[in-house]
Amino acid sequence: MATGEQYVNESGAAAAAESAPGTVGPPRKPRASRTGMVPPAALLAAIAAAVGVAAVSAAPTPSPAAVAQAAAPADGQLENPGDDVVAPVPVAPDDLAALPQAVTDATVANAPPDRDRGSAPSGQLVHPTTAVAVYASPGGTPIAALPPTEFGGDTWVPVIGKRPGWVQVMLPVRPNGASGWIYLDDPAVTLARTPFRLVVDRAAFALSLVQDGRQVARWTVGVGKPESVTPPGRTFVLAYVRPDHPTYSRLVLPLGAHSDTYLSYGGASGTTGIHAWTYTDSVLGKQSSDGCIRVPQQALDALVNLNVPVGTPVLIK
Repeated sequence: MATGEQYVNESGAAAAAESAPGTVGPPRKPRASRTGMVPPAALLAAIAAAVGVAAVSAAPTPSPAAVAQAAAPADGQLENPGDDVVAPVPVAPDDLAALPQAVTDATVANAPPDRDRGSAPSGQLVHPTTAVAVYASPGGTPIAALPPTEFGGDTWVPVIGKRPGWVQVMLPVRPNGASGWIYLDDPAVTLARTPFRLVVDRAAFALSLVQDGRQVARWTVGVGKPESVTPPGRTFVLAYVRPDHPTYSRLVLPLGAHSDTYLSYGGASGTTGIHAWTYTDSVLGKQSSDGCIRVPQQALDALVNLNVPVGTPVLIK
């Protein structure tokens, strides 16, 4: 997001990121990260104070189930298909509740890194209907709990690896590129697939929408400035958030990635995202933000009209 703009934060709502011209100043410099989930009421209060609105609400959220009803068990490449399924370490309800929440405002320092961040995921997605344990490896140590909702809507995370009975998924936490393993035989785990992918070419200042491997739309966008770059690598659409009283954008799509320059945007999490910038089009086609991707309103309208779902992979080059 660029210096001076507002933006979405943590689990359940939007928050301040880049302050609007003439309002707050630049985002705060990095400070110690928080682990775990901020209570929604506290978040909304911080948002209202920073954005100057009464509240924010989840936008009507395109669901992967509406795009592809059936799970896609053959999607992606299975590692070591001949291996036996490794049983998960049992996690009691109290222990699950005590684990760090895998949400945008959290840090999971011991999460395994995504080793192939330059590649586009297959499109297979996972949704937990209740909180599920996330493991460091199949049969390994529980490191986090993935909640069923974030920003007031269902949580969907992309699959980036498979082993018998397990999937490796992206996590919307710090550090960028964090991942974890989820046990597929958990009855709370639902699979679906999105045919869409978003590709951000920072050098060309372009956002492309890809459907079933074919580019169907392309827009000129603004990206992070040299001192606050848009973080590269693969991430995903975490939510659709619509401020009740919008300023710079009627719709914001927080991503599962964070600024490497700022731990806080206006007092909230340094979550980066995709949004419009209604003050001026001069921000498009240049390095103009503090890390977010600024897009024309037509791009947001197209994503909504085409039902591009939460969980859709985003590849930032």
